[in-house]
Amino acid sequence: MTAILERSFKVLEHLAGHPEGRALSALSAELAMPLSATHRLLSELIRCGYVRQDQSHGDYMLTIKLVSLGLSFLSNSGIVDVAQPLLDRLASESGELVRLAVVDGDELTFVAKAQGATRGLRYDPDMGLSVNLSCSSAGHAWLSTMTDEQALQLVARQGFGQPEDFGPKAPTTVKALLAYLRAARKRGFAMINEVFAPAMTAMAAPVRSGNGAVIGVITIAGPLVRLTEERMLALGPALLATAEDVARASGASALFKRRA
Repeated sequence: MTAILERSFKVLEHLAGHPEGRALSALSAELAMPLSATHRLLSELIRCGYVRQDQSHGDYMLTIKLVSLGLSFLSNSGIVDVAQPLLDRLASESGELVRLAVVDGDELTFVAKAQGATRGLRYDPDMGLSVNLSCSSAGHAWLSTMTDEQALQLVARQGFGQPEDFGPKAPTTVKALLAYLRAARKRGFAMINEVFAPAMTAMAAPVRSGNGAVIGVITIAGPLVRLTEERMLALGPALLATAEDVARASGASALFKRRA
């Protein structure tokens, strides 16, 4: 049963990255699963309403049911109601993309956003995905609240992000990562330049509950041409103030309460 569940989630996660759908043979090969087992899993997922098969091409793709579950969970948790006005305010002030990530076990996941850019380049990476800790401002902000040993343990489980997959300045060694974390601790918030993506910058601050536990992270991200190091330093007080405001309001969210 454990193996079946694990394979089922692998299929769902893989299809989430291919909204156009995948053929049975492609899924079988990409997930290193036997063709017959892949077909049985897909048949069960179709029966449960999480996957459908395109009638014209025969490819398999996710239905909206999984998305609906996630949106329903966020809505019932109250997190969006609590955080959205604060994210909107910071997005308006910064003119860039502002996002909230929630601590979930050993991972960070983005759950809410506000776009402050009204024209020109709009930076808006995927939502709902786990954050890479070694090469993201959100990851650095969270890791900076831990001891070096605790931070490196989390990164070791996830692995270092590579420059070819992220930005050219993504840290790939313990020494390079710790330099980012120590700078974030000293500054009070994390800053990265071409670490997560080429020509992009970002900054992030942790959100702490009343007992000091980190329950989330607020980020500002945008193109380097606008969000320069000087601009990020100027936005630091507003970012920290928003993190404090979200922390004070977190008691109204059941999701935040459980993580406090």
